[in-house]
Amino acid sequence: MSYLFKIAFKNLFRHRLRTLVSIVAIAFSVMIVVFARGYIVGLIDSISADHIQYNSGHIKIVNRDYLQQERLLPLNYPVDGFKGQGVEEMASDLKNIDRVEMVIPRLKFGAMVSTDKELITMNGWGVNPEQEIAFTSIEDYLVEGRMIKPGRLEVVMGSGLLNKINRQVGDKVTIVFKTSFNSLRGVTFRIVGRLETGIKLLNEVAFFLPLDQAQRLLYMEGQATELLLVSSDKKLVDQILPEVKKVLAERGEENRYVALGYKETSDLLPYMELAKLIYNQVYIFLVLLASIVVINTMIMIVKERTREIGMMSAMGLESRGILKLFLIEGGIIGTIGSLIGAILGSVITDYFARTGLNFSSATAGFSPEIVFNSIIYPVSSVGNTVFAFFLGVLVVTMGCLIPARRAARMKPTEALREI
Repeated sequence: MSYLFKIAFKNLFRHRLRTLVSIVAIAFSVMIVVFARGYIVGLIDSISADHIQYNSGHIKIVNRDYLQQERLLPLNYPVDGFKGQGVEEMASDLKNIDRVEMVIPRLKFGAMVSTDKELITMNGWGVNPEQEIAFTSIEDYLVEGRMIKPGRLEVVMGSGLLNKINRQVGDKVTIVFKTSFNSLRGVTFRIVGRLETGIKLLNEVAFFLPLDQAQRLLYMEGQATELLLVSSDKKLVDQILPEVKKVLAERGEENRYVALGYKETSDLLPYMELAKLIYNQVYIFLVLLASIVVINTMIMIVKERTREIGMMSAMGLESRGILKLFLIEGGIIGTIGSLIGAILGSVITDYFARTGLNFSSATAGFSPEIVFNSIIYPVSSVGNTVFAFFLGVLVVTMGCLIPARRAARMKPTEALREI
């Protein structure tokens, strides 16, 4: 076998330019696979994580009637606990469910601020700051000031929203909103923090205030509009969700409240999971396209070396040996090209994994209801690089079977007659 490797390696240097072109084609395709796979995984993971953190949690509990009008943020269909005993007691009971680590209440409502020219509409999020920091990436987006503190009339807003109302950190702002009694109320808050994020909802629409203050101002003591249940892994949702529904049923609240897994609250996420499977087929197709260059090269080599093949057969080299010889040549090209491509792809992916790809201008027209971060960070991983490398080697080597079998089937007498 070793002598076949030596012959195959020497044969590659007969036409260096041709070999180089084949290697470059494979390297480029494998590099694209490494980067594309890292980008797609990063995109899907980002969309999934943002949706879970700022919309649904791993499991979301809301009033059934609220679910039908969620976009309007109504306050007359709250989550007020079991038998109206308060959301805190309900959260405590739900936290006792196995593998539930956090139960996060949020109180969302519509609001507006008047500027010199217009009324700016926005959404208020009454939250527990400690829980939000522990669960979400909110602190990473806080570029100025600090997070809100319970018991204080203060808010945190995104840069886009601050620009709309012409305010900055340290200023006061009077926000007008409807209470749970459907009456208008205006309250002055101090702006204590500024968020900078690619998520349009957080940057331009939502503002955060302490949950206890939101409950007091809206006349919704012990109430929230939603409860988010958090586990250590989103894969546990299928195990936890039946237990949550069981607790609601045991408390006689299954007709008033509905518990939804994070995938049920998004029209996009189920398609994202399907996209992973589809793109795996696309990666194979990309490498297969590049391998056509190698296959073409090997066919030309077989044609040029017909008499040489006949001579080797006449000297006793079996068809199996000839097959192995050409497979080894293709395998060497595939290995070198795949290795170079995997390394380059890994370097490029690692760079963008740190800097991110900013699609803010392309996503400017997206609705704030779509929780989507316009800055995508591809995922750089050893597993991704190894996958692309072996994919390149395998596809190229398998592709070389066509010219290799053609060479192996040549009869010595016919091959030697070739001019």
